[in-house]
Amino acid sequence: MSHIKAGKANKAHAHSDSSPPVSSLSPATPTDEALDVSSLESQILKALERLTHELSQLRSGGRLNPEIVEGLKVLLGTQSSGKETVRLGDVAQVVPKGRVLNVMVGEPDHIKPITTAIAASTHNLSPLAPDASSPLTIPVPIPPPTGESRQAALDTAVKVAEQADRAIHDARAAHNKRLRKYKLERSVLPDDLEKAGKRMEEVVKKGHAEVKRIVDGAKKVLESQ
Repeated sequence: MSHIKAGKANKAHAHSDSSPPVSSLSPATPTDEALDVSSLESQILKALERLTHELSQLRSGGRLNPEIVEGLKVLLGTQSSGKETVRLGDVAQVVPKGRVLNVMVGEPDHIKPITTAIAASTHNLSPLAPDASSPLTIPVPIPPPTGESRQAALDTAVKVAEQADRAIHDARAAHNKRLRKYKLERSVLPDDLEKAGKRMEEVVKKGHAEVKRIVDGAKKVLESQ
């Protein structure tokens, strides 16, 4: 009997040793959630990243980001064999050199459709025919800046800044809605809600200030081109 009891005891002991440890982390309380602004900060960061990317695509006419040309859509193929639309950057490489973008094509059959796509774009580009020494390279001169192109770029910068500010405003509204919910439920003390509200406003204020800083910097670059 003693052996049986010992065996049972050993089994019980073995079972307890293999059981997962009890987590010492307690679930977040409504107060913790109210004071947590990480989600708000994440949404603002996404808005700033999108703003920075869109501003990098702008030009006043004096410079041209290769990514703009790489992003153009090119129609390849023939009516009989079938046509497909591809991204220019997937079938060619764009290499800037001074005031010229060299579009290096992989296939001779792609020269014409790529040239057509570049010429038909809204960027006022006039691709040249490949030189005999580089039959697979399409030179694309970058047009000089004009007052009109510079102003158009500045106007676009203002618009994308407004979009970023609106995204931050929407993120604040969503966060504030959560705080109102806690207030109605009375699940968070008034003092903590006040602290959460101040923390939210500080994050939002910094976000708007960062939008202004980024856009002001971009405007200076555009105006200097």
